[in-house]
Parts: sequence; C-alpha cells; structure tokens
Amino acid sequence: MSKNRPVRLLIVDDERELQCALCETLSEQGFETVGANNAADGLRKFGQGEFDVVLSDLMMPGVDGIAMLRDMLARDANTVGIIMTGQGTVQTAVEAMKTGAFDYVLKPFDLKIMLPILARAVDVRRLRLENVRLREYVERVVFESPRYQLVGDSASMKRVLALIEKVAGTDSTVLIRGESGTGKELVARALHLNSPRRSRPLVAVNCAAMQETLLESELFGYEKGAFTGADRAKQGLIEVAAGGTLFVDEIGEMPPAMQAKLLRVLEDGHYRKIGGTLDLFAQVRVIAATNKPLEEAQRAGSFREDLFYRLNVFMIALPPLREHPEDIPALVEHFLATRQLGEVRTTIHPDALAALMHYRWPGNVRELANVLERGQILAEDYQITLDDLPEDVLRAPAAPLPAATVVGSTDEGQAATCNLKELEAQALRRALEEHQGNRSRAARSLGISRRSLYRLLEKYRLVDSGSSAPS
Repeated sequence: MSKNRPVRLLIVDDERELQCALCETLSEQGFETVGANNAADGLRKFGQGEFDVVLSDLMMPGVDGIAMLRDMLARDANTVGIIMTGQGTVQTAVEAMKTGAFDYVLKPFDLKIMLPILARAVDVRRLRLENVRLREYVERVVFESPRYQLVGDSASMKRVLALIEKVAGTDSTVLIRGESGTGKELVARALHLNSPRRSRPLVAVNCAAMQETLLESELFGYEKGAFTGADRAKQGLIEVAAGGTLFVDEIGEMPPAMQAKLLRVLEDGHYRKIGGTLDLFAQVRVIAATNKPLEEAQRAGSFREDLFYRLNVFMIALPPLREHPEDIPALVEHFLATRQLGEVRTTIHPDALAALMHYRWPGNVRELANVLERGQILAEDYQITLDDLPEDVLRAPAAPLPAATVVGSTDEGQAATCNLKELEAQALRRALEEHQGNRSRAARSLGISRRSLYRLLEKYRLVDSGSSAPS
C-alpha cells in the first residue's frame, strides 16, 4: 500500500443512487472510489486493479456480498471488506464477519459513522501488507549456520530483519545499537553474509579490549622500523579485510585520537600505516556497534560529533529481551536444539519456562543462552525444571494477573491470597510432622523436589521446623 497514492475503495451495491452517492462523498474525503452494480461486476473490477478496502451491500441479486467477499479473500487474503446491511439482517452480517469481513455498518448510516470504520480498515490493510513484507524479509535473510542466527517472531525482531534485508546489499556504514547480549555481532554477520562482499573477509575488532596504541597498530598496521620492536611491516585489519567488511565493536570506547583517524577512513577511504608516508585506500565497508548512548558521550566531549553523524547513516537498534518476552519460547527451543550438550535433547518444564518469561534478563539473549546451558547440565531425566534455574531467575516477581481475572473486591482478593498461603504453609508443616522432620520424604510426599521444599520453607519462615531433623 503506497503512501504516494490515495486509498482505493471498491463500492458494490445494486442500489445505484446509494452507490453513486457513496462514491462521490468518499471521493470528497480523499479516497479513490470505483463503483460496481452487483457481485459479478464487483469481482470483475476487483480483478482489474488493487483495492485497499471493499465496501459491499449484503443482499444483492444473484451472488450476495458474503459470497463475493469470500471469493475476493481467496484471491487476496489481505483484502479488507466492510458489509453494509439493513436492520433485519444484523445476524447475517455477524456471520459475514466470521467469514472474513472486517466490520459491518447498518443502513441507513451517517458519514460520521462510516469514516472511523474506514480509517480502522485502512490501518488493518497497512498492517497486513507490512506483515507480508516483514515475512518476506525474514525468509530472505540468511545466516552462517542455524546456531548463529536471530530468532523471534515479535514485531520488533521482524523490523530488525527487515532493516538488515534493506541495507545489507549496500555499502552504507551501519551503526548497530543495543544493550550487551542482544546480538549485535549476529546482526553484523548477517549484514556481511547478505551483501555482495560475502565471499571476502569479515574482520572484527573490539575497541574495549585494546589500549590506544595497540588498537591503532591493529587497525592500520605499521611499517618496519616504525617503533622499537617493529622488525617487519605488519598488515592492519583494514588491509586484511580488503573487499570485505570491518566490524568495529564497542566503538564508544574508541579513544578520541583514533576517532579522528577512523573518521578519515569513513569520509574518503584514506589512511596511513604507523610510520608510513603514503596514503592507502581502505576497500572495506564499516559496520560499528555500541551498547553506550553515543549522544551522551558526544555531549560530554568523549565522542566526536562528526564521527557520530558519519556512523549514524543507517542505524539498527536491537531491543532488550525484556521488551519482547514473547520471543523467549522460540529462543529456548532454538538454544536447546542448537546448543545441545548430550546425546538426548533436553526439554523444559512449563513452570520453568514461565519463570524465564517473568525474569527481566539484564544480560539479554546471551544470559538466556547461559542459563539454558547451566540448566542442561543440572537437569535430571533430560528436562529443565525450576530446580535447575539460578536463584536470580526464581526470585523474579511473577507477572501481575490481568484485571479481568480478579474476582470480587481488592480486600476479597487479598484475603483469598492469604488463605492460599496459609493452606500451603499448613501442608508443609503437616508433611514435616508426618515424616518426623525428614525433608526428603516430606518433599516426595508433596510431589516436589528437596530444593523446592527448602525454598518454600524459607519463604514461609519454617526453616527451624525441621532444622534438627534428618534430611
């Protein structure tokens, strides 16, 4: 759906006066309208051009509006249809919505009623087309292996993949921004592998891991005799990556003097080796990444303004995992499949997965991968349970219940919660008493693990109730 053309409406109604009036009125509102006298005429015109919304009468001679819309949806699943109907056929209109109509409006209607419905229908059309484009981008982006790829079906991750697909084939400088552990290096690799440079090297350098002098020699290289110990010339990473991609990670940590030299590379492609007198030409594409807010560093004077704007030609922002928790199940499945530790693939218990969904993940996807690796090591019977998760994950507060699930007043809900806690504490005491304080037997009788039992005892401050008993 192009932003450069008006929204196209197909209006189908056998009442010629109403059809013409609608076409004229909605044209005055900025829509491009086409009228049809019946379902057959509507289907014919639908096949001749692209329409964003179909506005159709329900009851027409021959084929009715529902059958016509069903046929249109079979041709284009992104079609948005609105049914017009009389008072006596509301139930039929509801049935029409079940077959794919977006909404219905009762005749006779006022333009004030129709315009908001059309606005929502246009938004739905845009979203449907955008989803198609995002799906195409996701399918087109390739990764070096199943293990190293971006995973997730959330809207934010689909946008990231769409941006990768759009810019990968260019030589534009790309700045990847995101918290530590969000997958910035994976994006850099995807950009390289989906570019015309894929057959040439991808060379990475981490600015935070080197002192200024070492970073300069690594990037630009040096000539023989440039400094004490330089008994031979050395290629810099810019030269090693010739024809390929240079990935500059943690660029916010780059010293100011180095920033000026990198800026020259980005501006005109020229640089010099340490101790050299000749200008060399950098035949690389530069991709940079940072987990720092460069705008703040720029205002503080630690990052050059001109370099920031030169790097920020095309920016890809990776969302933290806490902002798209709906991708956690897919990520868990991905890591358990591609980072399997034993011969048998490990699964995860629903309660453990729920705990992962509630956790805030300050270390993002990298932390999730590490937690699952730990879980595989600790898991019994090849299933990760709550007992196999770190305490930080287990202590994460549970997501609040939706308001619709709360029955009765707030006081009643609090009382119910208190009663449940009392019952749980009583069950713990009773199990310990029945088994003379033996916690292993008490846990088995309750159907929980010893670790879960200890956690509950600590939660309800019942640790002393079995402290002197055998375990």
